[in-house]
Amino acid sequence: MLGYLRKIADGLIGLSAFVGTLGLVFVVLVVLVDVIGRSFGTPLNGGQDFTQMGMVIIVFGGMALCDKLGGHVSVDIFERSFPDWLNHLMDILAALLGAVIFVGIAYTVYDSSKLSQMLNLTTNIVNLPKWYFQWALSVLALITALGMVLRGIDLTLSGRSARAAKEIRE
Repeated sequence: MLGYLRKIADGLIGLSAFVGTLGLVFVVLVVLVDVIGRSFGTPLNGGQDFTQMGMVIIVFGGMALCDKLGGHVSVDIFERSFPDWLNHLMDILAALLGAVIFVGIAYTVYDSSKLSQMLNLTTNIVNLPKWYFQWALSVLALITALGMVLRGIDLTLSGRSARAAKEIRE
């Protein structure tokens, strides 16, 4: 069952990273068109709006993959001072706490999106509806939370530390 869930999560994480990549390509193109337009005296109208909304997709699109690959910043100054079982427990708790935080982010942003939709909130220049991007952020945050929960379960069942799992991947 865990393998099946991991396969689904890996697919969602790949999709999330792909969406983040599309966001990055889009923002690069927006900046390119804006810079070229400025040199001809006609900057891209709404370039700032497109860039801001694109950054939401870039950051949260890549978050799940970053977690899967162990790319988050970790401070290990006390790692050698603690016994292995405590380091292992902290790895599990960090994964589960991260999942709780990302579920909280998803819930808060989704709740905010309902207000944005009700008030018809848009970006300042080109009037893009904000709630579309808030929904996207919520979904991407939930995908990250799912990956973190599965990482916590995997660490619990395997008995390996996150550092050992990272060394195996490298």
